[in-house]
Amino acid sequence: MAGHSKWANIQHRKGRQDAKRGKIFTKLIKEVTVAAKMGGGDPAMNPRLRLAIDKAKAESMPKDNIENAIKRGTGQLDGVNYEEVRYEGYGIGGVAVMVDCLTDNKTRTVADVRHAFTKHGGNMGTDGCVAFQFRHCGQIVLEPGASEDAVMEAALDAGADDVIASEDGSIEVLTSPDPKTFESVKHALEAAGFKPAVAEITMRPEGETELAGDDAVKMQKILDALESLDDVQEVYTNAVLPE
Repeated sequence: MAGHSKWANIQHRKGRQDAKRGKIFTKLIKEVTVAAKMGGGDPAMNPRLRLAIDKAKAESMPKDNIENAIKRGTGQLDGVNYEEVRYEGYGIGGVAVMVDCLTDNKTRTVADVRHAFTKHGGNMGTDGCVAFQFRHCGQIVLEPGASEDAVMEAALDAGADDVIASEDGSIEVLTSPDPKTFESVKHALEAAGFKPAVAEITMRPEGETELAGDDAVKMQKILDALESLDDVQEVYTNAVLPE
């Protein structure tokens, strides 16, 4: 099925994330630790941990850092006890924003997130206020140039929910958020010769709102402020911003 172009927006988002690489290791270590705590330290038996390790390796994290994070999660090493918490709110023009955090102090985190929203013209909402505008799913994006028919065959045979071709030639594959299903589809695509540009379990907006001019600048400030917080792991929005 056809869809509007996502490639430029995805590249823009990933580029801004890459510019903040100093915080990436900290966030990845937290995710590995929590995944090990919740599902055990054996990646073969813990799909969430496998995905966290894959992300860490993709960012060239040293093996010792990964192993120590696993040990902290399983209690073999002393470490901080992190909780998962999600906050929801509104950006410029009422666009939806979801913020996933891992924190050892929810009082501090909620205050920091609220401040990031209000300082730049947004506001924090109540639980569930914007969640319905997002779909929890696996998302695999292939660069323009891949064969839609070949991608569709490999993806759907492996259990994908949908394959969406964008006007710019990029292809988006959607899966269940279940890590096993997501991994199965990702591996099938790789085996068929397709290298994902983006592969993650995410909150995908069901619809998008384009912002421009001052509104886009203000919205980017909200996103930057949220993403700069130490306790924030992921920020999702249905806003589309210019490059």
